Amino acid sequence: MPFSHTEKRKRGRPRSAAAAGFSPVQALDRGLTILEALAGQQSAGLSDLARQVSMPPSTVHRFLATLQAHGFTDFDPHMQEWAIGIGAFRVGNTYLRRTNLVEAAQGPMRRLMEQTGETANLGIADQGYIVFISQIETQNPIRAMFRPGARSQMHASGIGKALLAHMPRDMVEKILLAGGQPGFTPQTLTTPEALFADLERIITRGWSFDNEEHYIGMRCIASVIFDGRGKATAGVSVSGPAARFNESMIARTGPLVAQAAAEITALTGG
Repeated sequence: MPFSHTEKRKRGRPRSAAAAGFSPVQALDRGLTILEALAGQQSAGLSDLARQVSMPPSTVHRFLATLQAHGFTDFDPHMQEWAIGIGAFRVGNTYLRRTNLVEAAQGPMRRLMEQTGETANLGIADQGYIVFISQIETQNPIRAMFRPGARSQMHASGIGKALLAHMPRDMVEKILLAGGQPGFTPQTLTTPEALFADLERIITRGWSFDNEEHYIGMRCIASVIFDGRGKATAGVSVSGPAARFNESMIARTGPLVAQAAAEITALTGG
């Protein structure tokens, strides 16, 4: 039925939900609460997740199954655990496009790949992890590969350590307390003392070095990207086989990565 003259809504900017006096849609609110709790960890069992959000397991399972139907969650039947699905990344990637980070980084990342001959990566921090959001691959047959959405703990990642180096010490300690410092290889920095010593070196030279700390045979050099408030919010890196990352390559590549990070910072208004 058409609006009458008196019922027709005035043109202009729509009012916000708060301004209009709307109350949250309970089902949506609970579903997002579950999704946010799941995003804070790599994976979780149903009972643990239900306790975390203070809901009955049967209720949580219905929400998870609904989210799974849209690709927002994944279920591992072998481990009996739930995890964030690729649908959540696709939606989140819309935000990244809006903020222009991925687009702005493409040129500097491609030049970095051409200058070094190694794969260039872009990552952001999320709940103590690094999430890789873009990559420019080298043409070398043996190369590092991180699919978009792949996650890595910060203490064992080049980008992760570069970002940790620019955080207050108490924030780094909270991240370590929440996620620990598991050893992925004999080279992983598994004690706070070793990690904080490395973070001091990163600040001094302007770039970080992952010396086979997550994968044996792979090295990585990274530097941070700053936002408009001067906060380190993302990082760019080059990674590849340890055999190609000799001492002269490392010394030459570190400043190139730092330069690319500074260029992306400028392009995004940082």
